Amino acid sequence: MYDISTLKGTDRRTFFKLAAAGGAAALAMGAGQAQAQRQRTNARIVILGAGAGGAAIANRLTERLDGARITILDPRAEHWYQPGFTLVATGLKPAGYTVSGTGDWLPRGIDYVAEAAAEIDPEANRITTTGGRRIDYDFLIVATGLVLDWDAIEGFSLDMAGPENGISAHYAGPEHSVKGWQALDRFLDQGGVGMFGRPATEMKCAGAPVKLCLLAEDMATTRGTRGKTQFIYNAQAPNLFGVPVIHHRVRQIMDERDITYRYRHVLKAIDVGAKTATYETPDGDVTDRWDFINVIPPQRAPQAVRDSGLSWAERWVDQGWIEVDMHTLRHARYANVFGIGDINGVPKGKTAASVKWHIPVVEDHLVAQIAGREGTTSYNGYTSCPLITRVGRAMLVEFDYEDNLLPSFPGIIAPLEELWISWLMKEVALKATYNAMLRGRA
Repeated sequence: MYDISTLKGTDRRTFFKLAAAGGAAALAMGAGQAQAQRQRTNARIVILGAGAGGAAIANRLTERLDGARITILDPRAEHWYQPGFTLVATGLKPAGYTVSGTGDWLPRGIDYVAEAAAEIDPEANRITTTGGRRIDYDFLIVATGLVLDWDAIEGFSLDMAGPENGISAHYAGPEHSVKGWQALDRFLDQGGVGMFGRPATEMKCAGAPVKLCLLAEDMATTRGTRGKTQFIYNAQAPNLFGVPVIHHRVRQIMDERDITYRYRHVLKAIDVGAKTATYETPDGDVTDRWDFINVIPPQRAPQAVRDSGLSWAERWVDQGWIEVDMHTLRHARYANVFGIGDINGVPKGKTAASVKWHIPVVEDHLVAQIAGREGTTSYNGYTSCPLITRVGRAMLVEFDYEDNLLPSFPGIIAPLEELWISWLMKEVALKATYNAMLRGRA
């Protein structure tokens, strides 16, 4: 952790200027919410998932609606701050940094059911829980997040992760992030070939594997072991990042730091005994040996969502994202159903920062529907990825559906420059903003 008091001169002034701006924005949003007229209703609202999206919208709707019966379902007792997993997997934070209690973030007066949805029936407006409880609703908010399909990687299982096998699987959670760091730490000392990459499916925080690769290379350089390590990044597409201008910048950085990158290489199998990985490519399968590998599996909608009839029929058919309008986040076929977060079938928006912009859109359109009017708020695809490039340096890249860069601090933070202040935003400021979002205040 970095001590803000050590900052001097321009860095210190800039940090506090940004902190003030962010705090003012959060207070303004909170004040605006408090001043909004409360809508009287007896609507039954069910929220599937108590993660970032579910907790935040529960808090917002509790403030906006008077008399609503809100039920939230989530079987997990722990809330995970998932943007912190990469920091844990590179030894920069302890596992506890990412863990809190699910119930700690939920408002009073709602019905919290510690179960998942086993069946979703949007025709009957009914949820059946894994414990057999039936819950009827007038409005449904799907904020389940996604599931990690580890079984899709032939020969792999999560119990292989850790320093003994040189495998990181940090997407699996806080403890696996720690195991990932132990594997990376050993690799950085001993050297060899390190493999990084991402799946071909849509995924949460698509910049995370790039961050992990760049941080690992920087750490090897700092330790003086860079000469005995090779870093290979396997991209699933003909680019390193889906936004062209960011792809070109990441490619430039990898070229400068002698990181090998390969396009259209998708991990399909692991042989832990031989320490080989097989990648599917347009020219056929390629098998490579590794000393360290970061495994990120395909990512899909939970089975209950895929079986519900809420998923797209024409797009992402192997992944199951729900069919919402990309601007209103309302379901295309069921007007009383909304989506928040990773579960949405939209071109961009699977980051925690995106959730922050999903929340007011869903709130506006749902409350407007209860009041008998039309909502006006629109989601433009805002996605943010604090792309860490070194310990102490990051690029704060923000963009929309059209791949336009949307810097939050124009003239202060240049989005494609590796800056100390961008690192501080990730290291210090973003978790506080995230926590404020959970409370419905940002």
